[in-house]
Amino acid sequence: MKPIQLISPVDGSVYAERMPLAPEAAQAAVDRARAAQGPWAARPLAERIALVKAGVARLTAMKETVALELAHQMGRPIRYGQGEMGGVNARTDYMSDIAAETLAPHLIEDSDTFRRYLARDPLGVVFIVAPWNYPYLTTINTLAPALIAGNTVVLKHASQTLLVGERLAQAFHEAGVPDDVFQNVVLDHATTESLIAARAFNFVNFTGSVAGGQAMERAAAGTFTPLGLELGGKDPGYVRADANLDAAVDTLMDGAMFNSGQCCCGIERIYVHESLFDAFVEKSVAWVNGMKLGSPLDPETTLGPMANKRFAKVVRDQIAEAVAAGAKPLIDPANFPADDGGAYLAPQILVNVNHSMRVMMEESFGPVVGIMKVSSDEEAIALMNDSPYGLTASVWTQDYDTAAAIGAQIETGTVFMNRADYLDPALCWTGCKDTGRGGSLSYLGFHSVTRPKSYHLKKV
Repeated sequence: MKPIQLISPVDGSVYAERMPLAPEAAQAAVDRARAAQGPWAARPLAERIALVKAGVARLTAMKETVALELAHQMGRPIRYGQGEMGGVNARTDYMSDIAAETLAPHLIEDSDTFRRYLARDPLGVVFIVAPWNYPYLTTINTLAPALIAGNTVVLKHASQTLLVGERLAQAFHEAGVPDDVFQNVVLDHATTESLIAARAFNFVNFTGSVAGGQAMERAAAGTFTPLGLELGGKDPGYVRADANLDAAVDTLMDGAMFNSGQCCCGIERIYVHESLFDAFVEKSVAWVNGMKLGSPLDPETTLGPMANKRFAKVVRDQIAEAVAAGAKPLIDPANFPADDGGAYLAPQILVNVNHSMRVMMEESFGPVVGIMKVSSDEEAIALMNDSPYGLTASVWTQDYDTAAAIGAQIETGTVFMNRADYLDPALCWTGCKDTGRGGSLSYLGFHSVTRPKSYHLKKV
């Protein structure tokens, strides 16, 4: 077996290196998780909630270390490095608050003759395969409800953020969550797939590429193991004629460029009503030119490197192809001298784009956005739906009913009005089409990690 290396985008050095578990050791870890699941589920719900919240509190206490490690691992500017902790706490608190009501038995009848009710049982061993772009938030979305509901969890984190899994395990174990109830493991692809194929897990949650999700489905074929898949996005924004222009520019540009564009629900394409198009583009260019590309270790940096130079190459290739096909780039790379042709990539806004270009159809996952002019809601809706993905869509208008009517016609998991790139723990995080299936957060997040069980009890 070869060691798994974490190459830092800061300077291309090996920041961390870990040996993956041999298949026998990986199976032993799963066996320990399965043995621990019954006793964990037997603990009172309030106790499980308290331990999960204590784990998050311990993690939050490490936030300065976390911020520095994230800068080295995936390039997020250190000024933003503690930002995930707010979301981790908010999501854990919300799922904790609704757990008792959501997981409580639903009574149908309790009489002298019958007691009938629906209960929810934990699935068993939950396997989380987490991504690097929001490594703590994407993990906690499943980790918190899974543990609260009485499951044990095996976490495999992305090679780009190897230390995140270790920090999570450290925090939860120090808080009192038993070692076998939550385990962080380092696995290669072959061992991961063989475990899934052997029905080692009762639920698999994967966040990553469409190809990765397809590999998960192939591995699980015939096992009937439920899968939760969040796989990709090409999230659109639509700016109507009645939009607040300044608010739209500020939020949509932030949604396109924050985290170097490496956000699951980042804005990747924008459609603007013709009456606002020129002003929107002008203000957007000024907004982006105000960013500073540089080392994520510099407190002044607002745009760090992409997590890996191969990710940046995908974006550069998309931009170059679009420009060759007639697109017009509006950001001068000379304004961003830190662009090194590798992981450090200058942001870009493109106009004169269309849906024949990859930059408008395929996931970019980088600091580039294409902007198109439209003349009507109908044209915007058709363009927004002309995508293999469906995670979120952002509509900019002054009217709730208009936003809802447009949203009803968009093939997407979440409809935003006058905001973007945001997760509300009270609402289900879900997608459609090639974005995947299943959902996390909200009361439905508990349904993903539990199964219904019916009790039909009769007195004779």
